[in-house]
Amino acid sequence: MTVIDPETQAGWVPEADEVDEEEEMPLSLRLSIADTLTLGNATCGFMAVYFTTTGILIPHLTGSQESGMARHSAATAVILMLCAAVFDLFDGLVARKLRSSPMGAELDNLSDLISFGLAPAYFVLVYGMVADDAHQRVAAVGAIVVLLAVVLRLARFSCVTVKDGTFQGMPSPFGALTVVSIVLLELPFVATLMAIIGTAWLMVSRVEYPKPRGRLAGAMLTWIVLSMGLLAAWAFDAPSGQLLLQTGCALQLVMGAVIPLFATARRVNNFRDNRREARAAQLP
Repeated sequence: MTVIDPETQAGWVPEADEVDEEEEMPLSLRLSIADTLTLGNATCGFMAVYFTTTGILIPHLTGSQESGMARHSAATAVILMLCAAVFDLFDGLVARKLRSSPMGAELDNLSDLISFGLAPAYFVLVYGMVADDAHQRVAAVGAIVVLLAVVLRLARFSCVTVKDGTFQGMPSPFGALTVVSIVLLELPFVATLMAIIGTAWLMVSRVEYPKPRGRLAGAMLTWIVLSMGLLAAWAFDAPSGQLLLQTGCALQLVMGAVIPLFATARRVNNFRDNRREARAAQLP
């Protein structure tokens, strides 16, 4: 019923709140389960930066010599990046099984930029400030290279369509974990910097990496859990914890170099099969 003001004789318009309550929220503003996992990815990346700052950088700047605290904070920061990789793995699986909101792809790119761009680049930057044989300004250049590589990779991923089942260039989660593995190996500064720049190049290269689906996704998840265990052993100074961590970091680097060979071998096999089929079709 319309209410009439006796002085103005004007009809009252229903309040905006009442209208809004009747209208459904736009689809673009609803968060799906996959989007929630993506936000978990971003949160882990931000907290990795937090622990790197409070547990490694600030104690170094204030002259604190608590090496155990720095080791715990470094392990926590890397474990958070690993957790971000788990969220990134599952949000894609959930989005394919259920659904994702229209802004899911944008959320995924922004979260990846925080967790696999900013967090590892900042880790490299802090390494350049606290390591004895490191050069701060040169390490800053390496950190910028890592960040820009992830930015370019994510932008290209949004614009370029590649064949199903493969990534063009090292995936940013794998690249981020490879970068921090290089730092944790405690190699000489020049070797560390060159390996970091090489990893950044792989992320923007055209080298093909298989997408983590099926058994490969399970293997990747197993490796992440194992890496968390190695980091925990190192953080709590377990027997041979340092050796176990360095072994795990070395395996991460080896996998970064070997995994593309599987995609290359599959492409070569497909090419040979296609040639055989073409020849067989030409025979009378």
